[in-house]
Amino acid sequence: MWWENFDDPYLMEYINKAMDHNYDLKIATLTVDEYYQSVKYQMANEMPQVQGGYGAGVAGLPPILSTDRDTAHGMGIPFIASYEADIFLKNHDKTTSAKKTFQASISDERATYISIISSVGVVYYNIVRLDKTISLQEEIVNLRKNIYELMALSNEHGVTSTSDMIKANKSYIAGQTDLIDLKRQRIELLNQLAVLIGESPENIKEFQRISYDEIKYKNIIPESVSSEIIAQRPDYIRAEVMLKKAGIDVRIAKKEFLPTISISGLALFNSKYLGSVFTTNNSLWGVSGSAMLPLFTGGARIANLKINKVRFEKALREYQKVNLTAIQEVNDALYTARLDNQKLLQNKHHLELETTDFGLTQKKYEQGTISKLDLFQMEENLLSIRKLVASNTLDCMIDSISLYRVTGTKY
Repeated sequence: MWWENFDDPYLMEYINKAMDHNYDLKIATLTVDEYYQSVKYQMANEMPQVQGGYGAGVAGLPPILSTDRDTAHGMGIPFIASYEADIFLKNHDKTTSAKKTFQASISDERATYISIISSVGVVYYNIVRLDKTISLQEEIVNLRKNIYELMALSNEHGVTSTSDMIKANKSYIAGQTDLIDLKRQRIELLNQLAVLIGESPENIKEFQRISYDEIKYKNIIPESVSSEIIAQRPDYIRAEVMLKKAGIDVRIAKKEFLPTISISGLALFNSKYLGSVFTTNNSLWGVSGSAMLPLFTGGARIANLKINKVRFEKALREYQKVNLTAIQEVNDALYTARLDNQKLLQNKHHLELETTDFGLTQKKYEQGTISKLDLFQMEENLLSIRKLVASNTLDCMIDSISLYRVTGTKY
């Protein structure tokens, strides 16, 4: 399974839950079953139809030989059979059209699957990103608090100006505000994850995830993506199927101008007594055929043909649009992944330099050549770069998920 590349058991658990409990996936699956039954319903129209019934009655007869009024009673069991001879394959084409709709629903289900599973991955790793970002932001807030306290103490002794102290206080407050925003974002993403996996948002405190420091990121971005990949996308497959369906519907509309040929049969069993109902003496049967051609429908057939021709043109344009959109999305995802990976490498190098610089700063502080305030400010710079590298790393992982989504899981 492609998702095993992340080597994250918590992610796999959430994906499996989404596959089992996500309501959008359940709706998509039910839609597939709905259209499958529609195919079976349409196929039934190609078969003969047989109806049977039962009737009983009593009637008063006028007197013939006496003044007494006669009565008669009896029962009848009719069977009626009808069949539309599909000489011009109109009903067969309708069944084929229904099958195309069914095939399109399968593509829709697959597209929903890819979208939901990709969303689980993106939301999950954004939560992991926020876990790390919040942890680093808490360290930054503590540093800013220490910086502000040192500034306030220096200001009391006239070493630091009141303006610098106020700036340090403002920076401390801004850091606290940013921390609150980050925590709010994490709660919102946890709520989104709950909905995606079909659980109540009340359970978000129980949601486990991997630690950023345990991530084993692999650069699984390919150098290039074959153009044949586009033909595997569910939206491309759906557009192609719907284009074929539209062509079949035009053919059906043309066949509405041809006569309808029907064959009918009747068998009626009638008797006064139930025991003799099915005897040949009490039976009546007949077979008939007809060919009917609508002579005047107020232009309905012509309008129907034009409607289906317009739908065919729309389906063709949709197919062309999907083709172009697919190429654009694959190219965007591929180049974004490449550039984000380059940015990650640059920021990792920047982090190495910043770490080395901070090590030198610590030595200077130990030697007494710089103040503790300078040390804290350099440490804040280091934490900011660590936040950036963590964010870039998760960006690259999310880029790979985006490429998974736009290529239809194949790349």
